[in-house]
Amino acid sequence: MLQRLKKNYFLLISFFLIIYFFFNFLSGDRGLISYYEKKQILNDLKTKELSLKNQINDLDFKNSLLSDNLDLDYIETLIRERFLFGKKNEKIFIIKKNGTEN
Repeated sequence: MLQRLKKNYFLLISFFLIIYFFFNFLSGDRGLISYYEKKQILNDLKTKELSLKNQINDLDFKNSLLSDNLDLDYIETLIRERFLFGKKNEKIFIIKKNGTEN
């Protein structure tokens, strides 16, 4: 038995090395499965970045409306939405969802 192991020593070492590299190729920190997971995370972060950039542009636009040259129509819209103000003889209706008080 010991003689057979000595003869096939190179074959056994090669076999275990191939198995080791195969499992590390599929799993592990830099494996194929981890690669696809990181690729999905990268795509999610890119969409989130695009969404945040759009929000920043929207806020920059709104900020520019409130800068030195005031846009009175925009300010009136803000006051109506936030404080529920209306003009004289104007009726304001608040629509509530069924079963909620908001």
